[in-house]
Amino acid sequence: MEESLLAKGIQEDDKRKSETNPSSLTWATFTEELKRLGSLAGPMVAVALSQYMLLIISMMMVGHLGELALSSTAIAIFLSGVTGFSLLSGLKNLGAALAICISYWLNVILLGLYMKYSPACTKTHVPLSMDQFQGIGECFRFAIPSAIMICLEWWSFELLILLSGLLPNPKLETSVLSVCLNTISAIYTIPMGYGCAASTRVSNELGAGNPQAARVVVFVVLFLAIIETSIVSTILLASRQVFGYTFSNEKEVVDYVTTMAPLFSLSVILDSLQGVLAGIARGSGWQHIGAYVNLGAFYLCGIPVAVILSFLAKLRGRGLWIGIQTGSFVQTVVLSIITSCTDWEKQVYPPLLSLDAFVLSLAQNSFLLCFIAKTLEGGKDPKYWNFLISIGPECLLNSHI
Repeated sequence: MEESLLAKGIQEDDKRKSETNPSSLTWATFTEELKRLGSLAGPMVAVALSQYMLLIISMMMVGHLGELALSSTAIAIFLSGVTGFSLLSGLKNLGAALAICISYWLNVILLGLYMKYSPACTKTHVPLSMDQFQGIGECFRFAIPSAIMICLEWWSFELLILLSGLLPNPKLETSVLSVCLNTISAIYTIPMGYGCAASTRVSNELGAGNPQAARVVVFVVLFLAIIETSIVSTILLASRQVFGYTFSNEKEVVDYVTTMAPLFSLSVILDSLQGVLAGIARGSGWQHIGAYVNLGAFYLCGIPVAVILSFLAKLRGRGLWIGIQTGSFVQTVVLSIITSCTDWEKQVYPPLLSLDAFVLSLAQNSFLLCFIAKTLEGGKDPKYWNFLISIGPECLLNSHI
């Protein structure tokens, strides 16, 4: 009986390892991981896209009032994104700003009620105590680099809108760039959702000591990003003649948006790839590396190129957009190199490796295994055999039980 149980356990362990091994990636493994990522990314994309559509709809309504209304609202909204003060959105068009504020506060209230009364959040309800702050240092160690990594990227795009106000005909330049940037930002919620899902899955698999499964996650999420960006960029390029009318009735604005369409179709491709790569970096604990990459890509490369092309080469808004996409290209290339060169076996968390070593050292002692067998109902409990199989067949054979 013992031999049959051992053989069965070893077979199941080999089967699990083969299913998570990217070198023998099967369609079943691929589709299973696809379902996991979809179940995580889908709700995040829906929430982020629905929230961002508030800004998009407001910009569409204001844009039909004229170039001045569109450009001034764009500057106000992007300033509020940088500073965090939503009141700046009311500098020109109070109605749109109030609508956004009311919607956001309603969202906060509904989320609070859900967390309070939903049975899905019951296990998170704990009494307030100082014990909850014991791991806050570890949390900040990952959270601060993550925030810096994201903010450096977003602020570089928002700086684009401010620079466009210094160009000749600033109303036109700011209006067109705001249309492009709002469109890109709304579309970016899709790869951002994929990136968040990949971050969760990669960190979970590394935390569970499954580096090969983490590699499978990387393959699947990159596949999703390529499919998504191919579809979206093609649709944008095909609808470039009429797309500008959703934001403005001004023919000058619409024609300018049409000429910019190939550039921001390329931006969709770069943003989709770097969005998932950034999520992989966060899930692997490389937030500090990602922050340095974003700093160099956008502020040492992207913004200087944008200023040179826009103001010195007289490319105006196109120069600004080409410059910032140069930064995105550098960021994508560097993150791709880091991801492709990663040894996932070495990314497993050191505490977990120490725990494995401790368990194996215990398993080598036959007396301890006998003690475990007696305490678990003399070896009749299936948990006993599951434990022995999980710590390795060699240890089980050496236990003489």
